[in-house]
Amino acid sequence: MILLASLFGQVNAQSLQNWDTGDPATSCVVDDVPTLKCFEVVFGNILVMASSLIGLVLFIMFIIGSFNYITSLGNPEKIKKAQGTLKYAVVGLVLFVSAFLILKIIDIIFLGGQNKIFQFTIGQ
Repeated sequence: MILLASLFGQVNAQSLQNWDTGDPATSCVVDDVPTLKCFEVVFGNILVMASSLIGLVLFIMFIIGSFNYITSLGNPEKIKKAQGTLKYAVVGLVLFVSAFLILKIIDIIFLGGQNKIFQFTIGQ
């Protein structure tokens, strides 16, 4: 988990460096601290981190549910618990994928498929 946090911290710092123009009036980083001018970069990094965390949690839920199902040895209570874990993992996966697909469909229909729905910009 610490490895993931450090990886996303590096992604966050790299993204902010790309937005650092060096000019104090337009720079979004002041003394290595992001300001509100960098909100869209920070928000984008939070979404990437949240998406990765959701994927990791769903994967772990599938592993735990499968392991519990295999090791239930015919016990109806353990089978029901394992099926519940797998059911919630599938529901979470469906919700996660459908949210992404809905955003892609909105991008195609209303924005012409320019992939701008995942680029967060604040009006100047």
